[in-house]
This record gives sequence, C-alpha cells and structure tokens, in this order.
Amino acid sequence: MSTLPPLPAAPEIDTDDAAPVRPRGRAAARLLPPARLTGPIPWVIAILIALVVIAAAGGLALRNLANSASTGLSSAVSVQVIEPNPDLRAARGAEAAEVLLGIEGVSAVRVVPEAELVAMLEPWLGEGAGSGDVPIPALIDVELSRSVGPADVARIEAALVGKVPGARVDAQGDFLRPVNDALAALQWLALGLAVLVALATSAAVWLAARNAFASARDTVEIMHLLGASQRQITAVFLRDVLREAAAGALMGAGLGVAATWLLGQQFAALGSGMVSGGGLMLADWLVIASIPLGGVLLALVTSRITIAYALKAML
Repeated sequence: MSTLPPLPAAPEIDTDDAAPVRPRGRAAARLLPPARLTGPIPWVIAILIALVVIAAAGGLALRNLANSASTGLSSAVSVQVIEPNPDLRAARGAEAAEVLLGIEGVSAVRVVPEAELVAMLEPWLGEGAGSGDVPIPALIDVELSRSVGPADVARIEAALVGKVPGARVDAQGDFLRPVNDALAALQWLALGLAVLVALATSAAVWLAARNAFASARDTVEIMHLLGASQRQITAVFLRDVLREAAAGALMGAGLGVAATWLLGQQFAALGSGMVSGGGLMLADWLVIASIPLGGVLLALVTSRITIAYALKAML
C-alpha cells in the first residue's frame, strides 16, 4: 500500500521580527470608550461660554456708550450768564450770544429758552422752579468746529470778560469725565471676568482630559503595544473633546446671546438717548460670534497638552 509523501512543513514565523499591526482611523477609535468626557463637562463649558458672551457684550456696549457720549460733547461748551434780575437776564444772554458768534472756531450758538430750563429743573425743584423765586441763569449752548481744550475755554472766557458780566464757561465734556471713568472701570472688569472664565474653562477641560486618560490607561497601553503612535492616540482623544466642546460652546453662545438680547430690550425701554448710544454694532457681534470658536480652540489646546504630558509620563 503506497503512502502519500509528507507535506512540507510550514515555514516558521519569527514573531519578534513581525511588523506590529497599527490600528488606524475608526478602528483605533473603537478601542477606546466612546464617551469619555460625558457628564457635566459640556454643561460647564456652556455656562462658562455664556458668561463670557454676556461679559463681552456688556463691555462692548459700555465702550460704544462712552464713545457716543464723548463724541457728542467733545466739541460742546456751555455758557451761563448769572443774573438775578430777570429783566436783564435775557438781554445779557443775547449779548453773550453775539460775542460768541464773533469768536473764531465757533460754529453754532443756541440760547436755551427759559421754559426749557424750567422743565429741566422741575423734577428736582418742583413747581417752584417756574415761580420766579429761583434765579435761573441764562444758558447758551456753543458748538465748536473741533474738540474743546483748556485753551479754547480760556479764549472764550477772555472774550466774554468785561462785555458780559456774570458769564461762566464750562466744557460739556468735563461733566461726563466721572461717568467715562466709571464706564472704563466696568470695561476692565468685563475683560477681567472673561480672562477668569477662560482660565476656569481650561481647568475644567484639563481635569476632564486627565480623568478620561486615567480611565482608558489600560487600553492606551494595549494600543501602544500594537504599534499606535502618540499622535494617533492623541487624535482619538481630541475627536471626542472637539465634539463635546463644540456642543457646549454652541449651547453657551445661544444662552449668552439670548440673555444679551433680553437685557438690550430692557435698556432700550428706558428711552434714554444716552443709553441708546450703547448698542452693539456689526463688528461687536462678530467679536461675540468668535467667542465659541475661541472656547473650542482653548479646549482642544488644553486637551492636547494634557494628553501629551500624560503619554510622556506613561511611556
């Protein structure tokens, strides 16, 4: 009985020289838990982004308000003619207006009617403001062709001295200097709040990334043994960070814009001309729209640095 010839032996494979199998793309992503940053982190990012949006909108509105008020009053001067005798008050106010029209650089002069002054004083003095017992000075609004400086005020005062007794000159911009200082302080406060919130966002993402890496440490070690590079491992983590940070940033931007719009409607209902000058322009909305994008980039950078240091310490 004939026998079959023996089969050739299978060649031995040296497992030490075999190329490692590198997981790529979605295959590498499936090795790690799909939801590592779930929990409060997206909501924390949403709240922090909403705070930054509200702070930025408030700071930009205050800046527009300060610029609008300064622009409107930077070239304005008020001249008061103090005269207790009501019969001479109107005559001296007219004389002061003639003198002012002859001064170089003066573009417009307006004598404020006494009835208008009485209406302005009634909220504080009551009906007695128009009784004649209150010595209301004659008031003249003066517009210059350029911004008012101390030299312009001194020049107008020198022109009125001797010709109009009791005349007093005040730059209208000086009345708003304390207001402008307060608005500037509020703008710096809004900027400081935005910086603190950015630091809080970085800290929250840093903690979440560390916890996510610690929970997947064993899987990361297996991926590294299979030949996955640090860049591939980092990319798998950043994919989830991008998704959840973007979701939180969009929610926070929506909340912040809604709150800003509601606050704007409340201030617009005041009917104050000064408040209406503090609205948001198109450039301001573009700045606000960049805040969610900046938050996502901040989360990605923070996560990348955190994972890089963690991989360096592990490997």
